[in-house]
Amino acid sequence: MVNNMGSEVEVGFTCKPKVFDPNKPIMHFKTQIFICDGERCKQSSKHEDEATFLRELLKELNLHQGQNRIKISRTNCFGACRFRQVATVFENTKANGFIQNNNIWLKNTHKFDKNRWIELFTALKNNKNLDELDFEQIPMNEIS
Repeated sequence: MVNNMGSEVEVGFTCKPKVFDPNKPIMHFKTQIFICDGERCKQSSKHEDEATFLRELLKELNLHQGQNRIKISRTNCFGACRFRQVATVFENTKANGFIQNNNIWLKNTHKFDKNRWIELFTALKNNKNLDELDFEQIPMNEIS
């Protein structure tokens, strides 16, 4: 069986390599975005499967691979339901990640349309400081 990234994997798995190569590093990413997939957030999303929609969009933008790769990961409830669907941005600061955008919590991502996601992904790719852009954030003292 071959996964979406073209790697041969064990039957029944999506990422367990059929042949383990200890010299092959974990796939590089510049930015990782965790999308809340908890019950309330999932219901408020514009798409039945938000993570899959975003992964397809990253492929269209050619940001699913290479030096500027953005990785989308689902997570269960963040406990920030009052902000509706939330997403957390983490930068791979050991590689080429932009430290100013590390650990940013975005609120109301359920309101994002395709163009808004493209705007976010492009800003992350180009190392634009999200604090200076028009993305609603959750102040760290409000996360509990």
